[in-house]
Amino acid sequence: MERRQLGRTDIVASVLGFGGSEIGYERVSARTVARLLGSALDAGLNVLDTAECYDDSESLIGKALGARRREVALFTKCGHAGGWSSADWRRAPLLASIERSLRRLATDYVDLIQLHSCSLGELRKGEAIEALERARERGWTRYIGYSGDGDAARYAVECGRFDTLQTSINIADQDAVDRSLPLASARNMGVIAKRPLANVAWSYAKKPSEPYYQTYWSRLRKLDYPFLKAAPDAAVGTALRFTLRVPGVHTAIVGTTKPERWQQNAALLQAGALPTAEFERIRARWGEVAGPSWDGQV
Repeated sequence: MERRQLGRTDIVASVLGFGGSEIGYERVSARTVARLLGSALDAGLNVLDTAECYDDSESLIGKALGARRREVALFTKCGHAGGWSSADWRRAPLLASIERSLRRLATDYVDLIQLHSCSLGELRKGEAIEALERARERGWTRYIGYSGDGDAARYAVECGRFDTLQTSINIADQDAVDRSLPLASARNMGVIAKRPLANVAWSYAKKPSEPYYQTYWSRLRKLDYPFLKAAPDAAVGTALRFTLRVPGVHTAIVGTTKPERWQQNAALLQAGALPTAEFERIRARWGEVAGPSWDGQV
């Protein structure tokens, strides 16, 4: 699997990374997670991204990695230790949360700690960023990053204090391609694409009941990309290759609970980079259809 240097860091990241939300939220067994991560690493993946609020995700990953810890770049996020609806951006709670993440991940350090969808107002206060800088000073993390979207993501790039940006980039979410990525690339920041497959929202015949999928489903109905009418694997492959073709993107985080998925995803990339003409058609269609309210989805 292709690998790219993650901006100015010394991390050489596989273009596909593993996202740990599903294994936590869907309460996947430890045995399945061990198979899942083993399959991912065997497929050439070396990036694992999780968060302290993804239920038991950190603990499951820590147990599954074991002796293979040194094979991966391990990323996590902080700010919602009490759950997604409970945010705390004060220095002491953030540091306590990061320390807990290290215990759960069974490691002395992570390669990247990220503020998890911290608001623009909280970023400007500076205390949350200072907490991450303190964690780096203590050796708990090698690099610090911001995970989020919109104006907050743009500020995270502009302030110059983060090494990486994780933000939504896909066929249904291209706000960051214009708003944040050009400056992030100019500053040689590592860029991690989240939701690179737009939650495969086009696969639903009717509007999903789960709100998490609804925005992308509605957008994709309006965008009506012709390639989404192709066979399922071909559509997924084009969508994934689009995200990885966006200038400045280094790795794309994909979540799954199916151990066989990593071999399948790796196979989709064997077709090579998305041709320039196809990439430009997708970008042009976005420019024609996207409304002013089509911001990056948090």
